[in-house]
Amino acid sequence: IIAFSPLSQGMLTDRYLNGIPKDSRVNTDGRFLHADQFSEERLNSIRSLNAIAAERGESLAQMALKWILRDGSVLIGASRPQQILENLKVLDSESFSEEELKKIDECSLAL
Repeated sequence: IIAFSPLSQGMLTDRYLNGIPKDSRVNTDGRFLHADQFSEERLNSIRSLNAIAAERGESLAQMALKWILRDGSVLIGASRPQQILENLKVLDSESFSEEELKKIDECSLAL
């Protein structure tokens, strides 16, 4: 099984931590990601996950991909080549501690 949209159409990246950028796919495409998906509760959850990733020395995207890799495979995509290079760093990152997994679960309730 391969997860579809492992970064939730970009929501699990740093792109939307401070709101919806004008050039985002929410405004330019709108097929899969919509402004109404960005509730304050969801944004707070994403920000909390970002804090955990920062403690690990990772980006939010890297941590999200690492979380999926615990149980299988992940298909990554990118809009820029640099994003692929950044995402591949997850292959060398540390495994999650039990405490980190618990925090991630708690923060993910609003997603």
